[in-house]
Amino acid sequence: MRSWARRIGLCAIVVAFFAPSLSPLTFSAAPDETDHLEVRPDPAGGVRATARISFPAKPEIIQAILTDYARWPELFEVRMRLANLQIKDGVATTDLRIDHALLPGERRLVSESRALPSGGLITDLIGGDFKRYHRVWKLMAVGGGAQTRADFELVTEIDSMVPDWLVALAVRRELEAHFRIVKEKALARARSEK
Repeated sequence: MRSWARRIGLCAIVVAFFAPSLSPLTFSAAPDETDHLEVRPDPAGGVRATARISFPAKPEIIQAILTDYARWPELFEVRMRLANLQIKDGVATTDLRIDHALLPGERRLVSESRALPSGGLITDLIGGDFKRYHRVWKLMAVGGGAQTRADFELVTEIDSMVPDWLVALAVRRELEAHFRIVKEKALARARSEK
């Protein structure tokens, strides 16, 4: 009985901690545009996230940030490290070790990433502690080419006992931080190019 009481108490604490992240992500990034993020449990298992984000820099800058694989851990607030990186024939194979508060120990994510010809990046799972991982960034120039609109999609499922609704709450918070960090880096690079 105490075990269930602890679990219910833990769930209540987690919900209280993550409750602010349940509201839609909207903040102005460019005139007449807003960012939008939706994260929900996927009926097939895991979590599905979609977003439309505006960046204050041209697509080439966003592409350079997203394909700077050696610096990927800098784009996230969650603790992670790059254990291995190999780039061959335009395909980057990354071996990330992720240390997340919801999961004990490090989780391994091995993926392959390819640049999209029209601008963007596609990343797919090839190994590690995930059942599914598919991420797509599609980049489009807006604002006369000085800004970028990005469509983002993520489908992920961790091999764990953590319920998908709880993972969805964590993913939402992590993506909000990720998008903010990418915006900050993009703005800094755009200013340095002037």
